[in-house]
Amino acid sequence: MRVLLVGAGGVGTAITRIAARRDFFDRFVVADYDLARAEAAVAALGEAGGGRFDARRIDASDQAAVAALLTEERCDVLLNATDPRFVMPLFEAALAADSHYVDMAMSLSRPHPGRPYAECGVKLGDEQFARAQAWEKSGRLALVGMGVEPGLSDVFARYAADELFDGIEEIGIRDGANLTVEGHEFAPSFNIWTTIEECLNPPVVYERDRGWFTTEPFSEPEVFDFPEGIGPVECVNVEHEEVLLVPRWVDARRVTFKYGLGEDFIGKLKTLHALGLDSTEPVTVRGADGTPVRVSPRDVVAACLPDPATLGDRMSGKTCAGTWVKGTKNGRPREVYLYHVVDNQWSMREYGSQAVVWQTAVNPVVALELMARGVWAESGVLGPEALPPRPFLDLLTAYGSPWGVREQG
Repeated sequence: MRVLLVGAGGVGTAITRIAARRDFFDRFVVADYDLARAEAAVAALGEAGGGRFDARRIDASDQAAVAALLTEERCDVLLNATDPRFVMPLFEAALAADSHYVDMAMSLSRPHPGRPYAECGVKLGDEQFARAQAWEKSGRLALVGMGVEPGLSDVFARYAADELFDGIEEIGIRDGANLTVEGHEFAPSFNIWTTIEECLNPPVVYERDRGWFTTEPFSEPEVFDFPEGIGPVECVNVEHEEVLLVPRWVDARRVTFKYGLGEDFIGKLKTLHALGLDSTEPVTVRGADGTPVRVSPRDVVAACLPDPATLGDRMSGKTCAGTWVKGTKNGRPREVYLYHVVDNQWSMREYGSQAVVWQTAVNPVVALELMARGVWAESGVLGPEALPPRPFLDLLTAYGSPWGVREQG
């Protein structure tokens, strides 16, 4: 397998460190708008890279250039490790170059113009699923939402449906952590552009009798007790891809996503929104020389905050991603939480990557290996829950990152 990785930020760099230990590919081209960043990711591998990695410059928004690079490098698959703004040009470039495609976040949503907190407008992934027929015709796989959440959480949902339940009442993705960052009052552990997008957009909920609908941001707060010492964390509704993916392939009465943000984090996000600093629409400001400059307020916020990839040595604690499932088995009620915990001390020691980006990065690498070995060989635009879950979970454990199941109640 020959892979084009687009994006050499925190997650992209962690992907290279994980992949370097595996033998399922022949070549890994690491491409970024900032060539120096791509070169640094490759150079950091040293002898572990085995001469299989190379750095290239690419503009992720230039669909034709990406397609040309895929063709030039004879890549079998494009792995998208950029933020969601670049999903569609990369997705289309892979199709044009007759390559497979994997991403960790889907095409962006747009709120309903009149009733944003009651009805869906354009949903996450709608633009990609509109192209499903073209992907099926190509015989290539576009595996969307294949990170940790979405991604591993979706695999958990399918595994629960296949092996743990006869009928499912509710599937709820629950994400929580006890991570702290020394020396920073506000230092998100993941891309702030994406965090603002998913936390301030109207959250989506799915109900079998109602379909998809939206609520107010941070709605339906609940305290969820996370495993392995993390403990109780208040979680709230957040817009996330699992709610749009899981119901397409798993029969459940209700599907939700709730994120353990904490009161302080929610307060800061609300302040950004109140000030208009969450906006992606460019505004005009004066540069140091008085020249007018057009800049997105959200990009300014991102530039002012520390790069999440650099926080690992000041971070402590654990992060947990998981899927809570309630239903019946053999005629009796059952409730379980399937989960994956990463300790920041472990991920820094083993890979030099902080826990949140490492947990996100390991899952697309596992998926690539399953594709390379012909275990996941379907075509079309598919979410992780459309594919057999057991091979994925077994391979994840073989990567040295086990998962768990906790009976609830």
